[in-house]
Amino acid sequence: MVQKHHVAGYDRFVAFMKDFKGNGGAINVLFTGAKLENGQSWCGDCVEAGPFIESAVEKDAPSDSHFIYVDVGDRPTWKNMNNSFRKDPNTHLSVIPTLIRWKSPQRLEGEQCTKPDLLQMFFGEED
Repeated sequence: MVQKHHVAGYDRFVAFMKDFKGNGGAINVLFTGAKLENGQSWCGDCVEAGPFIESAVEKDAPSDSHFIYVDVGDRPTWKNMNNSFRKDPNTHLSVIPTLIRWKSPQRLEGEQCTKPDLLQMFFGEED
């Protein structure tokens, strides 16, 4: 079964990844806008992509893989061009949602995260 993790904020994300041991399985990371009081992200594109990503994780992700949800912060934090998620060479985000395979070139950004065929290929590829 896919192991799911949640991390909020850049500093917590860096600390989590530094200590994280994936036990050999693929490490997939979804960067998304923080949740509002209603439980939905402030990022409309993230809300739209959510069901597609969840479905692909359940159907296509290898059972020994990890799926890490990372909240990049509220809208003002994300919109700041000096946001650490944008500057970090390991994440280098320009849009959310962004789905990456950690330490790998595999990546889906924005609207790509709503395409079942792209998600199936993303989760089906081994490093």
